[in-house]
Amino acid sequence: MSAAAFPRRRLLLGALGLGVALGAPVVRAETSPLDKLRERGTLIVGLYNEMPPFHVAGQGIDVELARGVAEALQLKLTMLPFNADESMGDDLRNMVWKGHYLGFGPADLLLHVPVDKPLMDASPRVNIFAPYYRERVVLARDLSKLPQLQSLAALKGQAVAVPGQSLAGWLMIGADNGAYREQLRTQWKDGAQAAQALRDGEVAAAAGLASELESVLRGDPRFAIEPLPMPRAPRDGWAVGCAVKKESVDLARAVQQAFNDMAQAGAIQKAFAASNVAWRGA
Repeated sequence: MSAAAFPRRRLLLGALGLGVALGAPVVRAETSPLDKLRERGTLIVGLYNEMPPFHVAGQGIDVELARGVAEALQLKLTMLPFNADESMGDDLRNMVWKGHYLGFGPADLLLHVPVDKPLMDASPRVNIFAPYYRERVVLARDLSKLPQLQSLAALKGQAVAVPGQSLAGWLMIGADNGAYREQLRTQWKDGAQAAQALRDGEVAAAAGLASELESVLRGDPRFAIEPLPMPRAPRDGWAVGCAVKKESVDLARAVQQAFNDMAQAGAIQKAFAASNVAWRGA
């Protein structure tokens, strides 16, 4: 994944005509996207359903961040949970610039968007910005069963939990030409469930996203959590941030400022700590 970068923005300008007393016509300023939200009084934030520890049943890190942004903008928060579609492009269309074919959306702001240059280049109708976390694929292991792990070869003969429909699952299934397929337990829907299986002694190791595994295992001295030791894993991870409509320039600036202020005040770190996740700034 590429480093976070701000896309170019088009500044929306409105001007009031001067010299009203001389009979000159008044040119009224167009109401900006942020002004429209303030007139409405609410900020609608799109949140992925069933994405631990960021959002599950109205709770999680992204919920706390959305509340912080709404408070900074002096707006009431309205959460719009949704199920991920087949691609990030679909999610941006459904939740940012067009609306879902089922009749809901779009949101004013979408969280947990990869801040990735190829995605930005392929998404001309949105602004992707404000990276607030760097995610990674990791492996957690039971130290009593796997005290050392220099390479995946140490997993031989050990059961490993991994969500099958995930980047971690794809990497582990293909690792070393499929050498570990028979050892993988892939029934878990996410890395948090895989971590719970490790914690409960059902497996010797678990692979998934750092946020997922940390939310269950971080701080427990029985387990180690480390980057997945394989070349194909994106070792530096990828940044996640926000998206708004391309024309919502003033909203993007206000949201960016809100994240800057939350980071400076320690509010972002606090939101991650509340879910037992180490915050890694993007």
